[in-house]
Amino acid sequence: MSPVSGTVSAEQAGRRVEEILDRLAAGGDEQACAAAEELVRVLMDFYGAGLARTVELLARPADERAEGRPPAPLNGLLGDELVSSLLVLHDLHPEDVPTRIARALRGVRHSLESAGYEEATGVLRLRLTGSTGCGCPSTQEVARQAAIEALACFAPEVTAVELHPVTREPALLQIGAGPPGAGPAAGRAPATAT
Repeated sequence: MSPVSGTVSAEQAGRRVEEILDRLAAGGDEQACAAAEELVRVLMDFYGAGLARTVELLARPADERAEGRPPAPLNGLLGDELVSSLLVLHDLHPEDVPTRIARALRGVRHSLESAGYEEATGVLRLRLTGSTGCGCPSTQEVARQAAIEALACFAPEVTAVELHPVTREPALLQIGAGPPGAGPAAGRAPATAT
């Protein structure tokens, strides 16, 4: 079976890597040669892990891969950080950026929703939703960092994340003037503050 036109076979790629490493070794710079060999090992580990994960995900039963969505062989792959990052890296990911952003945010522990993505600048605006924490700055920063980490794999096109502060309506606070049960019978009317 011959490779698809324009692609490189594993044998051709292996020969090319060996040629480059041999040229570096012939140059006499041992540090450059060692760094190049380490780079090749790291890349091989990365791609090997991605391929292993792909095989593992495809081998799962369809009902386990689907996670509540219609069974499709790609669901598990697209939801996996490692495989998704490889697909994005090679411009093979079938989902558009907003879909990948939504996928990344679903995996974040905090309840976040997109408030807009600017493709030209790569800026994603988010807001906390639901009952995520207290809305204090430290909680918001933790949520923002979690989103950044998830987006790095699924939507690296996002270059900055802005988190809009949580705005909450002030609660009505009832303040009584005496101990519980003392109320109006004790001759005092309860005070009300907003």
